[in-house]
Amino acid sequence: MNTHRPVSTDGVTRVTMTPVPTDADTEVGQDSGFPTRVQSVDRALRLLEVVAATAPRGETVTTLAARCDINRATAWRLLGTLEAHSLVERDPTTNRYRIGLAMIRMSAAAGYDGLVRRTRHVLERVSEETGETAALAVASRHGVTYVGEVAPRSVMAINWVDREVPLHATSTGKAFLAWLSPEEARSLLDLPLTGFTDTTITDVDLLMKELTGIRERGYAECPGELEPPLYGVSAPILNVDTRPLGVFSIWGTVSRVPASRFAELGALAVEAAAEVRAALLG
Repeated sequence: MNTHRPVSTDGVTRVTMTPVPTDADTEVGQDSGFPTRVQSVDRALRLLEVVAATAPRGETVTTLAARCDINRATAWRLLGTLEAHSLVERDPTTNRYRIGLAMIRMSAAAGYDGLVRRTRHVLERVSEETGETAALAVASRHGVTYVGEVAPRSVMAINWVDREVPLHATSTGKAFLAWLSPEEARSLLDLPLTGFTDTTITDVDLLMKELTGIRERGYAECPGELEPPLYGVSAPILNVDTRPLGVFSIWGTVSRVPASRFAELGALAVEAAAEVRAALLG
């Protein structure tokens, strides 16, 4: 719909046509007369809220549409757009939707400070018990990023906080990938896989096989795959849907963390990850 506005120039009155947004896309403010909300965005956000509320099982598009009071075709289009941006994901077997990886990343980005404060006591205790660096990481755009770290005072260690590391060449990244579906894990890899050291796995099929072993073992190992002298282990911090919220790592130089310590430190990482999970989820 258009409105007519008289415009006077040199004594001549003209009429201009000004487009007005339609109700299909906006809700108009009662007082100002200007659009205050976009209806399609409102609906998409409502769908996200309901998808989150149905975790961990998720729900079908028909049920989600009914709960959001929108027609199924609209819900389908909105969910398709959200899925394209990894805000939701659809189980191809059940056709149920649940919160996607991008939402996990966003929630983590919004709460790094609170996350570190609530879990720092675990980092401090593990670092003191092991004599090594204990670290907390979350998913980032092209890998995992460390958001919290505690190193023993007697050790001159590199500070990795705010550093993003590749998924395939660290125990942190592999622990994250191992608890995703094989399809999703593959989709997150930057191909071809970069070989940083002689021990970096650059064959995707071999990496996927290792991820299976990591999930069975409960933690990931890294024998100098990113930097030759750095060895470590990592365990995932899982949500109620057994998806990784983050990763707990223990690492140091090969002289202090040889492969012979992996089993011992791996068990400690698994325990610490469970403790962090309890602190976050209650």
